[in-house]
Amino acid sequence: MALQNDKQSTNLLHSQAHIWNHIFSFINSMSLKCAIQLQIPDIINRHGAPMSLSELVEALSINKERAPFVYRLMRILVHSGFFSISTTRDHEKKEKEGYLLAPASRFLLKEEPLSIRPFLLAMLDPILMDPWHHMSTWFQNDDVNPFHTTHGSNLWDLAGQDPNLNQFFNEAMGSDARLVTSVVLKHRHVFENLNSIVDVGGGTGTVAKAIADAFSDVSCICFDLPHVVDGLVGSYKNLSYVAGDMFHAIPKADAVLLKWILHDWSDEECIKILMKCKEAIPSKKNGGKVIIIDMVLKKDEEDKDFVETQLFFDMLMMTLTTGKERSEKDWAKLFFDAAFTGYKITPILGLRSLIEVYP
Repeated sequence: MALQNDKQSTNLLHSQAHIWNHIFSFINSMSLKCAIQLQIPDIINRHGAPMSLSELVEALSINKERAPFVYRLMRILVHSGFFSISTTRDHEKKEKEGYLLAPASRFLLKEEPLSIRPFLLAMLDPILMDPWHHMSTWFQNDDVNPFHTTHGSNLWDLAGQDPNLNQFFNEAMGSDARLVTSVVLKHRHVFENLNSIVDVGGGTGTVAKAIADAFSDVSCICFDLPHVVDGLVGSYKNLSYVAGDMFHAIPKADAVLLKWILHDWSDEECIKILMKCKEAIPSKKNGGKVIIIDMVLKKDEEDKDFVETQLFFDMLMMTLTTGKERSEKDWAKLFFDAAFTGYKITPILGLRSLIEVYP
């Protein structure tokens, strides 16, 4: 490419920087994973004051020959907004710099009730990362997704065979469920007039437990595949675990909850699931409904990061499952194709929304 003037040179260099930024964007996530595995957020939090680099190095369980590299790890994480630097004065009134947690990092603490640490470690585990290296191969073959190209099995079947995958995936979903449920339960009207609810694909029961605790008069069922719920016992008298397959039958209840389930499946599979939901609940007149927690794509959203994150999740679904993220138009078509009569979307969950669907 011939460079005819300074403007062309500037544009070329900007383009190069843009490409480089995307080539190396994985460094943000992998650096954060490293910090989590080294317990850096927890160590700084326990310190209770701005923590100097030397104090941090001393507290870390690392090969001390690696000490000079801790600064470089922290520098990128400060730049990414996970830590901040505070300047204080010591007892000799000399200025001293120390690290503090940024607001986002509090959700990475091990003991934080709403921590998303398990979700981060799961999504960045090699089992879920390797399929990205086989995406181009998948575009040229007949496999259902890149995960199958990589592992020779779909995600759900492999989780049934691999206890490690099953455990970290359930922990990831459980951590997300705690955060989401803490918001949803503030909208108590969603659960009013319900005598029973079944959480389909409820994992180890994080959401069902929270509902059972908040509504002692509502019978709650956590429904999932046998390898997920085998051996689990309800911790509340109004909570039970049922094993089964949502494509075959769903336990009857006044309402069916589908938290982050439908985005894992194709339109055809979603219609089958929704039809099974419709069979499980009473009519709209008698209070029946399906409660969905999932993304609603917003193309005109002003927040670029918001839109980009939703698109990231859409690519994640393409890579790991047969699903996708959907716009309101996409959701409406699914509901009506499954013979539901109406729906209501309430955008109370950041990237996701609460959707109530009526038979």
